[in-house]
Amino acid sequence: MPTGMWWFIGAACGQLLLAVALLRTRSKESEGARPDDVPPPQALALLRGGRRAAVTVALVALHQRGAVAAGRKHTIRANGGPGRTRDPVQLGVHGALHRAFALRDLALRPEARRAVDALRRELRGAGLLQPPARWWAARALLGCVPLTVAAGAYATGATGTGLAGALAAGALPVLLATVVLLRLPPSTRAARRLLAGLRDRYPLPAHRREVTDGRLVQLYVALYGDPALALFLPHFSRDGGLLDRPGEADRNRPPQDRGPIPGSGSG
Repeated sequence: MPTGMWWFIGAACGQLLLAVALLRTRSKESEGARPDDVPPPQALALLRGGRRAAVTVALVALHQRGAVAAGRKHTIRANGGPGRTRDPVQLGVHGALHRAFALRDLALRPEARRAVDALRRELRGAGLLQPPARWWAARALLGCVPLTVAAGAYATGATGTGLAGALAAGALPVLLATVVLLRLPPSTRAARRLLAGLRDRYPLPAHRREVTDGRLVQLYVALYGDPALALFLPHFSRDGGLLDRPGEADRNRPPQDRGPIPGSGSG
């Protein structure tokens, strides 16, 4: 392997380490975060699964009050007013339902986007989401790692055995950068600890009859996503297109759990 290749491999490793350092460094916002504060279900869903998850939990809360229902062809439609709520995300999602929308389209409607973006800013200020500049800088550095290794192989004119050795030596930083990039969450370590702690405190029950509080249903959906939707709201989730895997509702619906949905007049 050409000697000059080591400079490029060293640069690639430096990019990888700098990206990790950016993601691990505490920001000024996170220093003021209070770990004992538990965000509302929509916020927890946003930390776990992003915009779609936050809108899904808002729809669950609205459905529990009869404000939304499943429409035709796996869509969601308004079913009256939003009810007695001041939650900005729920109001934004309900306000976006001028007609029936699929969940993917509903999450991108201006009213829903503004509400979720405002919630995102609050979580960023609480130190639970990465500052966008830092997050994108880390992504850019990780993306440059394989490019740096490839540029080194080209610039040093490595061929044959030398090229194989250069690529083998650069494989480790490239592999690590790829793994980190694929698993790169916008949430901070504080947010991941918060979610893990809440999952330990609130494990998903085996049967939906164990939960009689509609607010807890929202919490379970925020923490677990599809499995909780399929357990507590199988009909609404399946017919409204809320599930990433539509068959989940039928597979996870035990016969003994076909009673009323907690916090809702219908499933």
